[in-house]
Amino acid sequence: MKQAVQMPGQELGHELKAQELQRAFDAFNQVSLALTQSYQGLQGRVESLTAELAVANGELRRQYEEKEALSERLSLLLKALPAGVVVLDNAARVSEANAAATEMFAQAMIGESWPLLAQAALVAAEAPDEWQLGVRRLAIAESPLDSAGGRILLIHDVTAAHALKAELERNQRLVAMGEMAASLAHQLRTPLATALLYSANLAQPELADAARRRFADKTTAQLKRLERLIQEVLLFARGESIGRDSTPARQLLGEAAQSVEPLFLEKGIAFRIVGTAAETVVTGSRKAMVGALVNLLENALQACITAGETGKSGAVTAATECAEVTLGADLVAGQLRIAVRDSGAGIAPEIQARVFEPFFTTSGQGTGLGLAIALGVVRAHGGTMTVHSVPGEGSEFVIMLPVALATESAS
Repeated sequence: MKQAVQMPGQELGHELKAQELQRAFDAFNQVSLALTQSYQGLQGRVESLTAELAVANGELRRQYEEKEALSERLSLLLKALPAGVVVLDNAARVSEANAAATEMFAQAMIGESWPLLAQAALVAAEAPDEWQLGVRRLAIAESPLDSAGGRILLIHDVTAAHALKAELERNQRLVAMGEMAASLAHQLRTPLATALLYSANLAQPELADAARRRFADKTTAQLKRLERLIQEVLLFARGESIGRDSTPARQLLGEAAQSVEPLFLEKGIAFRIVGTAAETVVTGSRKAMVGALVNLLENALQACITAGETGKSGAVTAATECAEVTLGADLVAGQLRIAVRDSGAGIAPEIQARVFEPFFTTSGQGTGLGLAIALGVVRAHGGTMTVHSVPGEGSEFVIMLPVALATESAS
């Protein structure tokens, strides 16, 4: 038998194939190792993500439970609230309403149109944002709920608070009436007692005619004082209608000056009227305004008399000014400023806040109603009155009155 003889070329081919196979096997091992490592890395990443997901799920579950508990608490709170809560959607329909709101309106509200519901059930009260619902009085506050146009209404039942407020106002009026009655009794007692004393002297048979006339004059003076006090009280209580008189400032001051000039001459107190607004016209009650100015001038006179008792001479000045404001076209309006200044002793700071109070006076002969009446008249004419005083330097009472519309040519 013959043996096969391998040629050198064949052996070389086998070796090359074996080497290629070895290299392929080595490459496969490397790829397999890389895949194994990648799988292990992916497995580790999956485990990490699984752990993270478990943590996230736990956190979400915790947040959900907290929100669910919060929602339950809010729901219980809305049910327990004494105030009504109504939620409206962007079409103004009721989407939610708590028990208090349903009980106030005594009907189911969900799905109802709020404007129609309010129109049928609510009546506007005199106070803003307050409504009458049967015997109830409601205060309704509205707030935007979201960007879609939703709103939330908070409805308070203020029936009891309104009743308490009315009762408080009534008690305050009763207290004011009591204080006024007490002050009036005190004011009436002194001149009445004086008049009774003088009138009792008139009954003495041995009284001389001159003394009898003197007592009669004094009795008459005290009775006139009583009459004036009663008239002022009635005027203060009744108020003063402003009327429609058109009166220049010159005429107002002239009539007031005519009433008080004899008193100034008698007491030796200098008095003058100055200013640039003499022709400025004021619309209202001429009689009431003249009376208010007379009260201010008499108050200034009394301040100078009191200061004169300490050796200080007195002077009173009534000054007028007008600040005009152009409203457009040829219309001009403004305010008339009337300032009554005296050179008296001034008013202490702690007293200045009370000078306009009814029956408050520092004069033994005063009624305490003059300044209160003057302030009431000025306010009735749409004006204001203020006082500026420095102790030892005198006082100034300033009246600001609106001026009727006029044309620039007429002014």
